[in-house]
Amino acid sequence: MASSRFPGVVVDNELNKILDANMDHVAARRQARQAFKDIQLGIDHILFKTQCHGLKMKESYEVNSRGLEIFYKSWLPGTARPKAAVFYCHGYGDTCTFFFEGIARKLASAGYGVFAMDYPGFGLSEGLHCYIPSFNELVDDVIELYSKIRENPEFHSLPSFLFGQSMGGAVALKMHLKQPSAWDGAFLVAPMCKIADDMVPPKLLTHILIGVANVLPKHKLVPQKNLAEAAFRDLKKREQTAYNVVAYKDKPRLWTAVEMLKTTQEIEQRLEEVSLPLLILHGEADIVTDPSVSKEFYEKASSSDKKLKLYKDAYHSLLEGEPDEMIIQVFSDIISWLDEHSLKHSSSSST
Repeated sequence: MASSRFPGVVVDNELNKILDANMDHVAARRQARQAFKDIQLGIDHILFKTQCHGLKMKESYEVNSRGLEIFYKSWLPGTARPKAAVFYCHGYGDTCTFFFEGIARKLASAGYGVFAMDYPGFGLSEGLHCYIPSFNELVDDVIELYSKIRENPEFHSLPSFLFGQSMGGAVALKMHLKQPSAWDGAFLVAPMCKIADDMVPPKLLTHILIGVANVLPKHKLVPQKNLAEAAFRDLKKREQTAYNVVAYKDKPRLWTAVEMLKTTQEIEQRLEEVSLPLLILHGEADIVTDPSVSKEFYEKASSSDKKLKLYKDAYHSLLEGEPDEMIIQVFSDIISWLDEHSLKHSSSSST
């Protein structure tokens, strides 16, 4: 008998079996994504209403220097040369497929080349699901692949911007701190410069968890609130998070939580070192990453070209989980900033 865990869609037993498989290892995640790819793209969400005729889209796998097979994807405008290249860093537990597919198509339709990858252990890349043995290594993996793409003669002379969402904001900032003059700018949506106090276990429990993490690093024991509920304001869109079949939806693994905590503490101490052109976008009602930390980040960053956009009543997932008019507004702000900075770069390189 067929059943459904998705609003408005009946899923047969065969597909349910694929979904119920253990997603710890990449083969099950790739099978689930393959089985659900068309269903995902057909949902009634503003991100999937962008016409993508003429866009050049390509999915690839590449084994990196640590021997891990990494999934990455590119979206390019059909005929015109891209105005700039945008390199995406995804959030915790997430993937550069599903919702990001819609975001990338929107940016490519506005004339930008978009490149995205799944980190090791995330989405369609090899590794234990959502396990981060070292945040520094994860950042190096991203730098390695994106540097290789940027060396391609087709993209080498384009202005290059980092796009980080949530934990991806921390990845992008660490990339910039490791390569201070490599990037022409960054736009960060609800960046994780500090985990909101409400989302972190109390201090004593944190100390206990760090102790246990040294013994049981891969165990899923960290208490956590429902992220979709905390991140998506629009109720219908919140229900649609069920379609993100390769997202990690379990309790965080102990060592992953420790690495994220250490990373945010390090970034908090180094905000003054951020020097590249910067656009920070944050929902004022975000309870996952703290908007007051984005304000502090904006004030402390040494960038001479920086902008902070705060959105009244908006939650964490500004591009996926808000009412349509808010999503349109955020896209408009991002594309205006990209247009202005791509033009600035073209003018300065031609003089």
